[in-house]
Amino acid sequence: MAHTAETGAAKPSRRFTLLIEFALAVGGFAIGVGEFTIMGLMPNVAEALNITEPQVGNVISAYALGVVVGAPLIAVLGSHFYRRHLLLMLMAFFALGNIASALAPNYPTLMVFRFISGLPHGAYFGVASLVAASLVPSHKRAQAVSRVMSGLTIAMLVGNPFATWLSQLLSWRFAFVLVGGIAVLTVILVFLYLPLNRQEVRNSPSQELTALKRPQIWLTLGVGAIGFAGMFCVFSYLAPVLINVTQVSPHWIPVAQAAFGAGAIIGNIAGGKLYDRMQLKGVGWLLVWCIAILLLFPLAAQSLWSILLICVAIGTMVSLSPALQTRLMDVAADAQTLAAASNHAAFNVANALGPWLGGVAIGAGFGWTATGYVGAATAVGGLIVFFFAYRQQQRHG
Repeated sequence: MAHTAETGAAKPSRRFTLLIEFALAVGGFAIGVGEFTIMGLMPNVAEALNITEPQVGNVISAYALGVVVGAPLIAVLGSHFYRRHLLLMLMAFFALGNIASALAPNYPTLMVFRFISGLPHGAYFGVASLVAASLVPSHKRAQAVSRVMSGLTIAMLVGNPFATWLSQLLSWRFAFVLVGGIAVLTVILVFLYLPLNRQEVRNSPSQELTALKRPQIWLTLGVGAIGFAGMFCVFSYLAPVLINVTQVSPHWIPVAQAAFGAGAIIGNIAGGKLYDRMQLKGVGWLLVWCIAILLLFPLAAQSLWSILLICVAIGTMVSLSPALQTRLMDVAADAQTLAAASNHAAFNVANALGPWLGGVAIGAGFGWTATGYVGAATAVGGLIVFFFAYRQQQRHG
């Protein structure tokens, strides 16, 4: 099969499957660097734009809001496009949004450009997950999704610390230039390696909207939107915690980000395997784990060695992503695109909710480490929603 061949429904070879997964994972790497690096640069952005660190938290929330708005909207409006074409358009738009963010002259324009940059995020991951799942046997779908998501987790391990370190030396704007360049590379790789399947089933917008009628979809999205907020609550304010509580040099921020990324890689692999083995029950156990590690965060923040260890543990919360992504594909029936994209809308509701709740707690005088307790409370909320989902599944099958 030629790299750029426009084929029918025939599945690619194992070699080409890996090339396709790699191309899609590079896009995930770009999104991961674009979404998370600003969290490590919070003090730098605040100083450069003469704003407060909680205001930088609002910039993070603006990106997340863009994901929340863009994921379902693009999934519905783009449902009649071939997946290859949609992925190319989404990543090109993402590249432009990040280059514009690098050129933002002030706080209001940065807010706008971060919102715009977030629009293609959820739809890209949703469509990429559907492509990955279509290439493997049904009992290995969650692991295929986790391989595509590995780009996101590798960004946490390598991309974010590197971009943070280099941006500390040069300028916070460099991070977004770097993201734009990686997004352009993704466009090239997807064009080269992902063949066009003209026999691909495409839905109408009205057919995709049928997903909104299924309670299990809403409950699964609720688990992600509430239960995942704790990770973002803690990670968003990790830089000021290291400086003000652990009292270490800003040079340790990239190291802590790398520790978080190592945990994310472990969690991404484990989450896919756990869901393939335990299905919905696995999500419940993952939430229990999240509650435990978030409660430990305030204590662990007091010393360097313990905060690095807890960063690894908090990174493993990413295990919820492939599990919930595959769960949505299981319950979506013939509205796959909207359901798959909405998973990242839910996670970015969490990304908006977590920093906002953390900022409220910090602003109220509870201290930087209050983010751990706030995060644990949101994970408990996610567990409550999970129990509703599990009971309904047991009742209705």
